[in-house]
Amino acid sequence: MSKVKNIFQWIFVAFCFLAALVYGFTFGSLLALICGVVALPIKPIRNLWEKFLPQKLKWVKRVGIIVLFFISMSVMPVTETEPTDNVKIEQTAKDEKDKTDASKDKKADSKKEETADKKNETDKKAESNKKEETTKPSGLAQTTVDLSSVGTYSGKAYVALNNNTPTFAEVSTKSFEKYANLDSLGRCGVAYACVGKDIMPTEERGSIGQVKPTGWHTVKYDVVDGKYLYNRCHLIGYQLTGENANTKNLITGTRYMNVDGMLPFENMVADYVQETGNHVMYRVTPHFSGSNLLASGVQMEAYSVEDNGAGVCFNVYVYNAQPGITINYANGDSSLTQTASNSGNTSTNNTNSNNAGSTGNTTSSNSGNTNNTTSSNSGNTGTSNENNNTLNNTTSSGSGGSELVWLAATGDKYHTINNCGRMNPDKAYQVTKAEAEADGKEPCSKCH
Repeated sequence: MSKVKNIFQWIFVAFCFLAALVYGFTFGSLLALICGVVALPIKPIRNLWEKFLPQKLKWVKRVGIIVLFFISMSVMPVTETEPTDNVKIEQTAKDEKDKTDASKDKKADSKKEETADKKNETDKKAESNKKEETTKPSGLAQTTVDLSSVGTYSGKAYVALNNNTPTFAEVSTKSFEKYANLDSLGRCGVAYACVGKDIMPTEERGSIGQVKPTGWHTVKYDVVDGKYLYNRCHLIGYQLTGENANTKNLITGTRYMNVDGMLPFENMVADYVQETGNHVMYRVTPHFSGSNLLASGVQMEAYSVEDNGAGVCFNVYVYNAQPGITINYANGDSSLTQTASNSGNTSTNNTNSNNAGSTGNTTSSNSGNTNNTTSSNSGNTGTSNENNNTLNNTTSSGSGGSELVWLAATGDKYHTINNCGRMNPDKAYQVTKAEAEADGKEPCSKCH
């Protein structure tokens, strides 16, 4: 009987220790541990009980251990850490499954949204590309200009093309600039831009002396304003897009083409954009005959977008010529134009000439004006007069010539000089008198 009793005691003790171990460090597991210790059927524990409890109170030991055991078991669920019983495991598995399903659903939704976003983005990009194709054409195709129709330079810096109407296929209100690659001979192609204030320069132009465009020669003549015949001409002026030493934007051009031909139109566009904040479609196309290294001239086109061309609208061909200078366009060589006797032609006289009775005078370029070498009526050799400071020159009717007058950037008058009154000579430009009057301009009372 005593042996059976010991076995049951050891089973009880083992259960208490196991409960304490499973449930961890909690109040209930601590009570179970104490319960197991005091119930150990070993001699040291028995001696302690006999020492503290008289023989007649042995029942207190049994009752105390039972009470302590039930207390530990009753408080165990309250203070225990999560037990890993079958129910909890099943519930955890269910929760995990729910989480997995939710995660899958979320991923599926996210994938759908991502697919929808990609589709929308693709649609937007396609629409944007379509719009871009509509509003921002390449514009770099070489426009066809029949040089025989514009003829050679005959005293006028430029002529209008297509009734002065540009040929832009489309327009844009987003600023940009494009430059064609150099061809196999190293020559520039089309320069194309939508000029807006956001791409105009904010600093002074840097050096461009390191660029040597095709046909370049460093040569001086006294009849040329500033002496140097050739300039490095920006196809799209620096003041419009801020392009400095861009080899795709620089050609060899005469001083006359640069200052008298191109600059007035560049100023017109720059002033308009600065004053209105609007955009101007702008394209400059250099034209080379055959394999010539020097351009015969440039075609300049511009069209103000927001006001449908009311502010700026032109299509002109500017001659790459210099009065008084003969140019070889094949390689850029040049020489002073020789005078020739040609009975029947009418001479063109400089207002500063001193002929001493001779009927034929040779005139020279005055700061880029359009006076050219003229012939003698009677075979006499004319007197050559240079006057680089005189701007008040009149070109009479020669072989189809026309009188040139000056126009200011603003105003409704035309002038015989480029600094009349409050005119800014840097922004003044020349047209024929007939063109000025056709445009509604009237002669200035001060200089006429």
